[in-house]
Amino acid sequence: MARAPIVLVDGSSYLYRAFHALPPLTTSQGQPTGAVKGVLNMLKRLIKDYPDSPMAVVFDAPGKTFRDDLYSDYKSHRPPMPDDLRSQIKPLHACVKALGLPLLCVEGVEADDVIGTLAHHATQAGRDAVISTGDKDMAQLVNAHITLVNTMKDETLDEAGVEAKFGLPPGLIIDYLALMGDKVDNIPGVPGVGEKTAIGLLQGMGGGLDTIYAELERVKTLSFRGAKTLPKKLEEHRDQAFLSYQLATIKTDCELPVGLDDLDIAQPDQQQLAELYREMEFKQWLNELLSGQDEAVEAAVEQPDTTPTAQLPAAERRDQVITEQADFDALLARLDKAAQFCVDLETTSLNYMDAEIVGVGLALEAGEAFYIPLAHDYLDAPAQLDRSAVLSALQPLLEDPEKIKIGQNLKYDMSVLASAGINLAGPLADTMLASYVLNATATRHDMDSLALKYLGEATTSFEDIAGKGAKQLTFNQIALEQAAPYACEDVDITLRLQHTLRPLVEAEGQLAKVLDTLELPLVSVLSRIERNGVALDAERLHAQSQQLEQRIYALEKQAFELAGREFNLGSPKQLGEILFEEQKIPVLKKTPKGAPSTAEAVLEELALDYPLPKVIMEHRGLAKLKSTYTDKLPRLINSRTGRVHTSYHQAVTATGRLSSSDPNLQNIPIRTEEGRKIRQAFIARPGYRIVAADYSQIELRIMAHLSEDKGLLTAFAEGKDIHSATAAEVFGTPLEKVSDEQRRSAKAINFGLIYGMSAWGLSRQLHIERGQAQTYIDRYFDRYPGVARYMERIRSQAAEDGFVETVFGRRLYLPEIHSQNRNRRQGAERTAINAPMQGTAADIIKLAMIEVDAWLAEGAFDALMVMQVHDELVFEVAESQVEAFIAQIQARMQAAASLSVPLTVEAESGANWDEAH
Repeated sequence: MARAPIVLVDGSSYLYRAFHALPPLTTSQGQPTGAVKGVLNMLKRLIKDYPDSPMAVVFDAPGKTFRDDLYSDYKSHRPPMPDDLRSQIKPLHACVKALGLPLLCVEGVEADDVIGTLAHHATQAGRDAVISTGDKDMAQLVNAHITLVNTMKDETLDEAGVEAKFGLPPGLIIDYLALMGDKVDNIPGVPGVGEKTAIGLLQGMGGGLDTIYAELERVKTLSFRGAKTLPKKLEEHRDQAFLSYQLATIKTDCELPVGLDDLDIAQPDQQQLAELYREMEFKQWLNELLSGQDEAVEAAVEQPDTTPTAQLPAAERRDQVITEQADFDALLARLDKAAQFCVDLETTSLNYMDAEIVGVGLALEAGEAFYIPLAHDYLDAPAQLDRSAVLSALQPLLEDPEKIKIGQNLKYDMSVLASAGINLAGPLADTMLASYVLNATATRHDMDSLALKYLGEATTSFEDIAGKGAKQLTFNQIALEQAAPYACEDVDITLRLQHTLRPLVEAEGQLAKVLDTLELPLVSVLSRIERNGVALDAERLHAQSQQLEQRIYALEKQAFELAGREFNLGSPKQLGEILFEEQKIPVLKKTPKGAPSTAEAVLEELALDYPLPKVIMEHRGLAKLKSTYTDKLPRLINSRTGRVHTSYHQAVTATGRLSSSDPNLQNIPIRTEEGRKIRQAFIARPGYRIVAADYSQIELRIMAHLSEDKGLLTAFAEGKDIHSATAAEVFGTPLEKVSDEQRRSAKAINFGLIYGMSAWGLSRQLHIERGQAQTYIDRYFDRYPGVARYMERIRSQAAEDGFVETVFGRRLYLPEIHSQNRNRRQGAERTAINAPMQGTAADIIKLAMIEVDAWLAEGAFDALMVMQVHDELVFEVAESQVEAFIAQIQARMQAAASLSVPLTVEAESGANWDEAH
């Protein structure tokens, strides 16, 4: 039986190629990991493709090699290794070793030479070897026993393959490299000899350098262009050609610390791999490793049945399925005595408005979990307890104001329970929110991700038991043998996460206060707003869709006329051809693959000077408006309530702001007439009015508070229009003489600077020269020096701590603040300036929502809170109470927080949302 080939991996080649070819990837702490992931992907594939092969991964050792002694300028033109790449070498080496692969770094020679020597030994021993590399120089090593494999290009080269690719056999590759030279490695070669000339010369002469220089005059007779003058060039650079030959030759006689028999793959250190994957946030690989599904690791292990698991020791869980009344009564007695318990509903739908309860998961102690099936379709009546009776028995416990209810995304369970007439109350503990408050950017905050990160455990996904796609089962259709362990795992993991996360939150600054006074009290508020929903005028939206369709069609025709032909307006390739090739419009930016960019920001800039980009921009905007809102919103109206019910998400944004989906209320455009028309479709019930209450210039007020700048504090204290006041300062104009244009410019400066806008960005926004924009910025900081000091202080603090904080203590982590990549680091610095303002504004609106919700519960007003959008709360209020309500809501929102400048709230009413502005 033939022995498996030896696999020799050019680690250095792949490391550079992965770094430059793949998109940048970093952990939540800013550690670059893209190159590591790229190389490991390739290694994992090789392990699977060559499961029985000995293997070595070879890297360049630091320091000079013998080639530097031969030629002092060797590789001298190469820029220094980027810091973002250098920082990935150590973790990559650690991963290679943890996979059980022999790793070689030999001083004084390059990785190529180590591979060449091992390949030579294999040939001498009559053994086959596969060299995995992306380096063309390695083609010189190919022979009857040696093959090249490039996993990044899925390319394999044997002797015939080398000749087909290069037009030369492996024996002439060194001569080919010597003649051409190599700009990357600074191998000089022969000036004027490029790829085609080198191939023509070697093919025509039928040999390498020795043959060429022995018969220089014959070179003149060759048929390729420039052959007649080539002998002179070759003669002049004879020494350089042979030096290049030496530099290009891969050594095959290095002294190595290992031989072929030392290259067997060792058993992977799965515990170490798990730690490395966790550190580099390779979540999918960690999940596969912990669940025993990592094919590469399994392929490298000779006896997988006896391999110790990398999974961290979990509590030995005792699951109990409750189908008997006596068992349920015993559980109720324990719940009654408990100070806290974990609860999780299993339902028929992720939509809280449609979901029906299928079963209830409960846990009181780690390692012990209960599942009560209530509505599984396939169970006979005697096999499960009565749904109504169980929920009635649990209701007093779930509504107990003293008992702590632990859950993961409790808002969903609260809303579903509310539909069943149960008001989930008492202190809440939500592991999703605890993780989010602890570090919003460190991980996703779903239970599976948290279990991997904090418990080191891979959980069963819903798809594992329900399947995927159109044939996916709902929970009531899943066999109890699978449903019960899944439900029990949910509550057990959630309870253990609570025990892990709560101490971590309490150990960091004011995070426990943020969790307990902001995020957790907001859960019931958001659940109520979602269930309230908002009325929608479907007929108005339908009419707008038709109007938009007509306008979109007209714009398409206009675009065809401007382009001189028909094309697909949604195709970046076709649009790029017309703009940049046919109409010769200047290219402002290119995609990562080198094609001219037609991204929105590029078209927006081109639209200032060229008609076609302007038409394309309008077409794109209206098409998105139609598909996202006017067409879609009516389909979201709930058939039971006749209203639209969005879902608010607390654990998504880095700054603490809420996001929403189905529909996304945060992104409805208001700067265009078409966008405002969409707001006109959000209406009140008959006899009611919409009231919109909006914090005015809240982020600028927070800037004044944080910076303690006297000019800003005075302007706000005196109730001045801040944009006019800024215009007066920047343009040196009396306040009463500030023009509308000056105020607009000042507004751009005010908001631009709190987002860290540069002079270049301001110049683009105001359509002025960069120098003029810089003058405006300099004047601004001269007039408001406290702002400049704040910005400098917050940059330094962010660099030192790795995070910034809101006024209320919410931490906003900045994983890129120490990035070696200048653009990413500067982006993090801009975020550091703005995040405390945006985060504090988010905290204030949340405090206001909690206060207003409690006030509305007192019942003095016939009003519902129906939406929250950015710094705005929207209500549906009885017509007779609107005026009194507006006075109250302004006062309560303004009192939600105390800053060194007054908060102001503007509130108006209307028949629809647009009118209430």
